[in-house]
Amino acid sequence: MSRLPLHTLPAFRAVARLDNLRAAAEELHLTHSAVSQQIKLLEEQLGFELFDRRGRRIVLNAAGAALLRAVEPALTQLDEGVRAAAAAASGTAHRLRVTVLPSFAQRWLLPRMGQWHELHPDIAMELHASQQVIDLKREGFHAALRQGQGPWRGLEGQCLIDSPSVVLGSPRAAHRLQGGDPASLPARLADEPLLGNVSRWEAWFALAGVRCRINPVAAFNDAGMMLQAAEQDLGITLSRELLAADALREGRLVRLSPLALPDDAHDSYWLVHPPELRDWPPLQALRTWLVAELERSEQQLQTSTHLGTP
Repeated sequence: MSRLPLHTLPAFRAVARLDNLRAAAEELHLTHSAVSQQIKLLEEQLGFELFDRRGRRIVLNAAGAALLRAVEPALTQLDEGVRAAAAAASGTAHRLRVTVLPSFAQRWLLPRMGQWHELHPDIAMELHASQQVIDLKREGFHAALRQGQGPWRGLEGQCLIDSPSVVLGSPRAAHRLQGGDPASLPARLADEPLLGNVSRWEAWFALAGVRCRINPVAAFNDAGMMLQAAEQDLGITLSRELLAADALREGRLVRLSPLALPDDAHDSYWLVHPPELRDWPPLQALRTWLVAELERSEQQLQTSTHLGTP
């Protein structure tokens, strides 16, 4: 057997993972023809085929699967070596680049960054807040904290948490709603200035058994802004409990009703990353820390007495 053409292995790995030449070409920033030629060269050098061609699909066969198992650890180690070299060149042990939703960054992540740095002083985290879905590899990011259903093509993901939506208001709003029959609270809430999405409020009032016309006084494209508006008593909001965790604990917001709107599976929080970074120590550290801190937030929400008594 001739010498293995090492430069073809990244293309082989991408095609093996995606089962699609065009998708692999996009991921590698190469032309479809270039990726096809690299796979052809690799198979010619080996003397046997690595994929079964099924129409437009290209599927890894038994020989290809065996080769992938053998070369994947080496390729991952090379990837880690390049990152380590880049980190050394920039003067930091590790730099973890993460893109995150602005609301999640503002309301939950940033207040906890001090804890992260205490635990991992050798891992500098670079945060990029954006509502846009960014191509991680093309833009040089290691991971993303996204909200949605997934899966995201070419990426691996872990669902971090499903957080229900609850009715929140300022302490002044809670005081204003005090008294009266608790059963009448949903109807009284309908007379309050409401913030946010009409369809979400309609779903909540339907769950409460109240028929009413919803006409929010303001809508926002960012949940963090909406929570800030509720804190300033501009209206009542229906928001993710997780994002309001600190405000609830500190008394800046009050939960006004025990009724919660279950999380929409399409809006769960995910940590996503390129598959080859799965075992990269900084990413493993981030994953472990996020899971632990989210569990801590959930426990604090369950044990705190933040439910108002309007």
